[in-house]
Amino acid sequence: MAKVKVEFACTACGTTSPKWVGKCPGCGEWNTFVEEVSAAQPRQRGGLPDFPASKPVPLAEVSDTAAVRTTCGIAEFDRVTGGGVVSAAADLLGGDPGIGKSTILLQAARGLARQGKPVLYVSGEESEAQVKLRASRLGVADGGIYLMSETSLERILSAAGELSPAVMVVDSIQTVFSSDLPGAPGSVGQVRECAARLVFFGKKAGISVFLVGHVTKEGAIAGPRVLEHIVDTVLYFEGEKGHPYRILKAVKNRFGSTNEIGVFEMRAEGLTEVADPSGMFLSERSGDTSGTLVFPAIEGTRPLLVEIQALVSHSFLPMPRRTALGVDFNRVILMCAILERKAGVGLHDQDVFVNVAGGIRIDEPAADLALCCALAGSFRDRVVPPGTAVFGEVGLGGEVRAVPMAEMRLNEAAKMGFSRVVLPASNAERLGAKFPVELQPVRHVKEALSRAGGK
Repeated sequence: MAKVKVEFACTACGTTSPKWVGKCPGCGEWNTFVEEVSAAQPRQRGGLPDFPASKPVPLAEVSDTAAVRTTCGIAEFDRVTGGGVVSAAADLLGGDPGIGKSTILLQAARGLARQGKPVLYVSGEESEAQVKLRASRLGVADGGIYLMSETSLERILSAAGELSPAVMVVDSIQTVFSSDLPGAPGSVGQVRECAARLVFFGKKAGISVFLVGHVTKEGAIAGPRVLEHIVDTVLYFEGEKGHPYRILKAVKNRFGSTNEIGVFEMRAEGLTEVADPSGMFLSERSGDTSGTLVFPAIEGTRPLLVEIQALVSHSFLPMPRRTALGVDFNRVILMCAILERKAGVGLHDQDVFVNVAGGIRIDEPAADLALCCALAGSFRDRVVPPGTAVFGEVGLGGEVRAVPMAEMRLNEAAKMGFSRVVLPASNAERLGAKFPVELQPVRHVKEALSRAGGK
């Protein structure tokens, strides 16, 4: 009987230690070490087909497989992945329970199967009949999709080796276990080892692997952080509870940009693409409320019009509250200080709440001017005139600085029917063409507050 040893592993980065420690020496996180039982002499990895040993190859003779992509027929999904599914790539998809991870992958499998790409869909949480029931509801009845309800890694690899699919979906990685390891499914060792073997198998066999990952209460993918390092692409599926819209974004992509987002709407027949995200984000906007205005944002190569909302009210607390949803909290604090010092807007005794409607998150400095105008408008209880959009970066001196892609922002505002745009003066001077909107160039935040107007 093989001897066993007890060691501890960090759930954040996978660092191991012979004894429990409070602070991980690898990533610096506290209280992340959990106990693991492993064999003193691990057996040879089983379940993997015999591939020929790798040999050095001249760089000029290496085939560029990353340039060959297969579109799945879902434009929003293909946009986020960088133009389609890359052969032999490993993708990790995370999201809250019930957000639509299995749905979007099943719909993507339908598009791939229609292009002659066999797909093996492995479910560790549902039976074949349950997956078939969802497929029938989504209208997925293609012959190129093969279902398998299995949690044993060795059996999954054996079936994939016999079938030789072009794409394999594993839903989810936390349910898969290997008999070579004594840990329970979902443990740090099992998740790390099973994911590594699946990725290795996919790259050697030329199979694109999609792994579905559970998320923690904090929103991060459960399991060791090394899980995100060994895959090529990490996707997150997000959405507000009770809200039909879903946003797909990439936080890591070795074959494309991480700035693109995909917008979907959950319906009875599955997830449908939202062709006009700007109209969706502004569909429920009320134009007669103070503290709200529209900001032309840029997500990757796509312009989006989003509504920034601010609520400023007198505080009865010794330290006024500051709350930010959808924007950087420190950025909101910075804008409050600039308004206080450079524009004469006294927010030192006011509670400040900022929100970006629709559940989208804005990370670019171009939203500074819109934040300032929304905060000042709520403080003064002034409504920005309908049809006004605002963008620009604000410096510590109150100056308004230029931002990139001003033409795309103006074109999107004009397309959505906006008539006035407050923008940095330096951007207005560089425009090479006329736009069907009234431009209000500003150089200082005080000037922007007066140009934005309000009554």
